[in-house]
Amino acid sequence: MQFKQITGQNAIKQRLISSVNENRVSHAQLFLGPEGSGSLALAVAYAQYLSCEDKQPDDSCGVCSSCRKYQKLMHPDLHFSYPTFGTPKESSIDFIEQWRTAFTENPYLSLDTWRGYLDSGNKQANINILECHQIIKKLSFKPFESVYKVLILWLPEYLDKQGNALLKVIEEPQPNTLFLLVAQNQDQILNTILSRTQLIKIPCLNYEDVKGHLIAQHNQTETAASEIAYLSNGNMTEALGMLQQDAKGYHNLFVQWLRLCFGNKGLEVLSFVDQSSKMGRENQKNFLRYGINFIRECCLISAGAERMVHLPDQELDTARKMAKVMNIAQSETIISELEKAHYHIERNANPKILFLDVSLQIIKVLNLKIVPPGNHYIPN
Repeated sequence: MQFKQITGQNAIKQRLISSVNENRVSHAQLFLGPEGSGSLALAVAYAQYLSCEDKQPDDSCGVCSSCRKYQKLMHPDLHFSYPTFGTPKESSIDFIEQWRTAFTENPYLSLDTWRGYLDSGNKQANINILECHQIIKKLSFKPFESVYKVLILWLPEYLDKQGNALLKVIEEPQPNTLFLLVAQNQDQILNTILSRTQLIKIPCLNYEDVKGHLIAQHNQTETAASEIAYLSNGNMTEALGMLQQDAKGYHNLFVQWLRLCFGNKGLEVLSFVDQSSKMGRENQKNFLRYGINFIRECCLISAGAERMVHLPDQELDTARKMAKVMNIAQSETIISELEKAHYHIERNANPKILFLDVSLQIIKVLNLKIVPPGNHYIPN
């Protein structure tokens, strides 16, 4: 994995490269970034750069012996640790082939995606005490080929109290040993581990980075890439997952839903409920997520912060009109209802009952308002 293969995050890339060139490599670092930000890919690219035999000013060479082994995740001085879903007698080494396949196919790996590669159903993810002992063992040896021996621990949030067994190896590692933790939620990491690492905060990707990646790497049209980038909210994992879903058209469907609710058209609302209940769970989640984001953009326009809105021209025009007929308080109430619906869809709620209930709540909210003169409809 080279830095150039990772979308965006240019400031982070430069910071990592500079730390190597200026010989400021901390032995224990925490890459903290939200899902889909590319934090795991950045950690691998950083490790590859450290071990590269012909470092370039802005990236590893990609062709030396070390880089070729890193690209296959088979370098003898590169080790991984990650959550598993099996018994306490299983550790990450038992699933290394699945791990290499999963990361190679999608460097923006999520826990749910990883779960799918192991066919683990709803089993609990964890990093057990056996895995901790394996980490200590791996890091007790000197580097075999490279200057550095690197261990990348993905999602240390799943370390329980047994993670304290790692404190000594983190605080007093062997010479030229690098411990990279890649996490998403700082609050769930053991404080004893957190205090012994150098924190590197990785932001979510911006709209243009996600959109450009979808167009360049996945042959998406400008319109499709714009909608997916908007829906994903900077999460490349979500964006790539949406490519597997049906054609969207969420904007027209969502605005149609609001118009029906605003007009209190009961029979047509029931028809929408029946349609939405057949969309499939992932499309239902994406549809609700689109609605949440779209209403939030309307709130920004109402608050005089249109410069912060990222919508295609047609959708922006609709949002401007909607901001005139729906006040911020009502928008916030609708957002709350959509967020609750998204939560329940994730937990396999009955979609027909759920969308009917949400529709009734939106009807109630929209029909409590006083419509400004000259605005008697939810615009197209």
